[in-house]
Amino acid sequence: MAGKRRKLKSDIEIARAASLKPIEAVAKAFGNPDPGRHLYRYGPYKAKISFEFIDSLADRPDGKLILVTAITPTPAGEGKTTTTVGLGDALNRIGKKAMICLREPSLGPCFGVKGGATGGGYSQVVPMEDINLHFTGDIHAVGAAHNLLAALIDNHIYWGNELELDPRRILWRRVMDINDRALRNIVVSLGGIANGFPREDGFGITAASEVMAIFCLAESVADLRDRLGNIIVGQNRRCEWVLARDLKAEGPMTALLRDALMPNLVQSLENNPAFIHGGPFANIAHGCNSVIATRTALKLADYVITEAGFGADLGAEKFFDIKCRKAGFKPGAGVLVVTVRALKMHGGVARGELGRENLDAVRKGRENLVQQVKNLRAFGVPVVVAVNRFDADTEAELALIKEVCAEIEVEAVVCTHWADGSAGAEALARTVVALVENAPSEFRFLYPDDMALWDKARTIARTMYGARDIIADLKTRDQFAEFEKAGYGHYPICMAKTQYSLSTDPTLKGAPSDHVVPIRELRLAGGAEFLVAICGEVMTMPGLPRVPAANSISVNDAGFIEGLF
Repeated sequence: MAGKRRKLKSDIEIARAASLKPIEAVAKAFGNPDPGRHLYRYGPYKAKISFEFIDSLADRPDGKLILVTAITPTPAGEGKTTTTVGLGDALNRIGKKAMICLREPSLGPCFGVKGGATGGGYSQVVPMEDINLHFTGDIHAVGAAHNLLAALIDNHIYWGNELELDPRRILWRRVMDINDRALRNIVVSLGGIANGFPREDGFGITAASEVMAIFCLAESVADLRDRLGNIIVGQNRRCEWVLARDLKAEGPMTALLRDALMPNLVQSLENNPAFIHGGPFANIAHGCNSVIATRTALKLADYVITEAGFGADLGAEKFFDIKCRKAGFKPGAGVLVVTVRALKMHGGVARGELGRENLDAVRKGRENLVQQVKNLRAFGVPVVVAVNRFDADTEAELALIKEVCAEIEVEAVVCTHWADGSAGAEALARTVVALVENAPSEFRFLYPDDMALWDKARTIARTMYGARDIIADLKTRDQFAEFEKAGYGHYPICMAKTQYSLSTDPTLKGAPSDHVVPIRELRLAGGAEFLVAICGEVMTMPGLPRVPAANSISVNDAGFIEGLF
């Protein structure tokens, strides 16, 4: 293994060299849909699966659902998507019928700091350039539907405001799929009477919008339309809620999203099927693959490998407490991805020193690994740790991780799927199968529906983040009480928090304890049927870094994209 990664081509070169099957051949191996009726092709290697075909699967039994998550991420990277793809390929390699379910990449991170989201090395989904840049247009459709509602709100006010919407109490902001801090807070309708009534507004990023959450949680077109109608856009002058259906917005919004709601089928480098559908960002949204894609995969495969964003404290918690609660899914196991490099960073090592063996740092960084295993176990699922190996990892460091895991009675499997594809994750696949067969899941939610909203947020903070308590000013505490009184107390809580720490301070690594989680705002998502608690300084419209990834992305004279990876 040592040195092998350095000799390999880049991710994009590996993807371009892959031998892809026509998407019809990929689909035929998993359900045999009629290409003429059930596949909506986007070129030779991408297609959407029709609702007619999905409906035909209703009576089939469900496969096993496996969640891949990770320790708290660091700039060193953990390889969660890479591990999801590698595990899916490896399960097929050992004779299991497995499908991969991933979230769609956002252009924000792609042109910002994180890069693409299709895996890496020899564990990728392809065509990677298409998937990372526009794909089948789903996220753009979500943005168009969201901003249509925003336009209808201002148009309604302009033409007499029959609903008596209070411009000071409009909750619906605009979105776009690019990081742009300058748009976080703006004023609209300037320029005189012909342009409407000036008011404060702002932008969020599309992937974190309520329309994206509804898109991911909807079970059908009818459910999508109903949920869109339940969006709360603001209050009138009597402080009564005004819904999207009051503006007759749910119909045209559904029209924009109808085709997008069909799951996207692509393939891995080893030609195994993958559904990529639904938005990312489990730090500020619920960040899961769509319910309709996951449910379809469960009907087609014995094992479905899905991913939830960032660490187990964020993505996994939202996957279990929001997605599984709403859809009725019962996961069979959790895979926690860890790297030696990330543990060293949690142990205080600077990024430039990660190539040197440092057992003391691994020991110190173990605290985060232990907490995230504890987080998964809080939901009653059996857990395995996948150690995503890098060149510089030493045998002593890998042995120490295994020793740490043995102390907390969880198996750690060293994986080389980045370099070796499915062969490098075969041991992990066999471990997952044995785990599911021999340690049945006792899946449970972290909190019941009837728990008070404040107590739900506190339970998440104490159990997942190791916090002592949550705090909020009087205005925010009043929001909790107001939503409880209005009949939304049974909703789950979606915590929006920095992904870089278990606390709300991104500089605190490891597993900080006895900290408090400040909640500065509570937002009601009536269509998605959850509440978003904005914690600390996290922003729902990210900004670009000093040197954005966009600076390195271009198209060469031969028409090939460069700099994406």
